[in-house]
Amino acid sequence: MTKTCILIGAPVDSGQRRPGCLMGPAAYRVAGLADTLEALGHKVRDTGDVAHRPITGARCANAAVHHLEETLGWTHTLSAAAEAAMAEGFPIFMGGDHSLSLGSVSGVAAHAKSAGRPLFVLWLDAHSDFHTLETTTSGNLHGTPVAYIAGRDGFAPFPPFPAPVPAQNICLFGIRSVDPAEHAGLLSHEIAINDMRVLDERGVVAPLRDFLDRVRAADGFLHVSLDVDFLDPAIAPAVGTTVPGGTTFREAHLVMELLHESGLVSSLDLVELNPFLDERGRTAKLMVDLVGSLMGRKVFDRPTRSFG
Repeated sequence: MTKTCILIGAPVDSGQRRPGCLMGPAAYRVAGLADTLEALGHKVRDTGDVAHRPITGARCANAAVHHLEETLGWTHTLSAAAEAAMAEGFPIFMGGDHSLSLGSVSGVAAHAKSAGRPLFVLWLDAHSDFHTLETTTSGNLHGTPVAYIAGRDGFAPFPPFPAPVPAQNICLFGIRSVDPAEHAGLLSHEIAINDMRVLDERGVVAPLRDFLDRVRAADGFLHVSLDVDFLDPAIAPAVGTTVPGGTTFREAHLVMELLHESGLVSSLDLVELNPFLDERGRTAKLMVDLVGSLMGRKVFDRPTRSFG
């Protein structure tokens, strides 16, 4: 099915302390994201990079939290951009660190609420990102979006999430690094947790299809948030939060192919790409190739060479 893909640059660098993610949108453009989508028959509209204005005067009790005013500004701006883009097509948020999802998923959720349909979230990440502003010890707000999406307390002065996503509508996929405070929080929620142990035992197909079946049965919107560290750092080094033991090239492409075949994905985050850490654009190109698989390209969809 042909989609109108709306590319939204989100040069967010405030959710963590290692600079470089703000160069992510430019790297996706240079790596040919628009050309890849157009070659697959989709319409593409690049809206450029979103500009934001920090919200001054914001405070929280946790002194470790940094760049709060800037992240709040990004959240408001990206939420508005996401809600508008959902009404026009298929938004792809080119990040930027994962704190951008505080805004992107907020806007998507507002659109789903107005449409009277449930929202589901597939979180492809090494981390659970289930901290609140009160529990984070690093102060890095890229570790908080899932908790915000799920409606956890502890997010003042952020605006209330427009329609908290029920825990059973959230699927963490590929995680392998969870802090103790996040672990404690997850135990009190019914979020589907498919860590790498689960994927090692069951493979990627069965748990993903289980989740997609629930999305289909509920006629839900599906937001996919793809973090570079979902991938093993051996194939995707351009991320500041590398965790060994991530998905392989073929596992990642298989996930994307299954998502395409489901026809359920309605919006997409591409996050945590730090081009400063890349090797000649290797990670950016892989991420673009994964989007290609999500949007209909088969990696091995080519004639088999005959040696007869």
